[in-house]
Amino acid sequence: MKRIGLLLFLSFLFSCNQPEPRAPLNKKQNSFLINSAARNKRLLEREEQLLLNSADKDSLLRFEKSTSGFLYAYKVKALQTLPLPKKGTPILFSYQIEDLEQNMIYDKQTLGVVEYSLDQEEILPALRLGLRMMKAGEVVVFLFPSYLCYSYQGDGDKIGVNQPLRFTIERIDRP
Repeated sequence: MKRIGLLLFLSFLFSCNQPEPRAPLNKKQNSFLINSAARNKRLLEREEQLLLNSADKDSLLRFEKSTSGFLYAYKVKALQTLPLPKKGTPILFSYQIEDLEQNMIYDKQTLGVVEYSLDQEEILPALRLGLRMMKAGEVVVFLFPSYLCYSYQGDGDKIGVNQPLRFTIERIDRP
């Protein structure tokens, strides 16, 4: 009886050890992720420099950097008393898309007037972020990195892969 008790005690004692994690089985995948992260960092640094260069070339506008990594400048700024839109606010806007050299890709007539309910509908991340910071009647020029626009896919037509873009957005709704 003592032996059974001793065996139970020892098995209980050794079964309380924490499991040790295994080393990764696929080291190639790990190196792929590391290389992919490094490539994305280089791409981001290159695009940030392209955005800054484009902003410097535009002497008519004073660009500021957002916390989301894009640059913006007001062409028409609304009164301070007007509120920023809240989630669900219906927004009417028009916009155009250019490359960073200000060559037109899609003009306002092609894209038309868009009606959008803020943060409740699917829309390009660049537009969503831009519209969140715009008051009624404002016109803002945005310089967006590719990851907020069409990213590594492009649009399959005029916008290339990993192409940073210049958007001019006008909120045409009135308070």
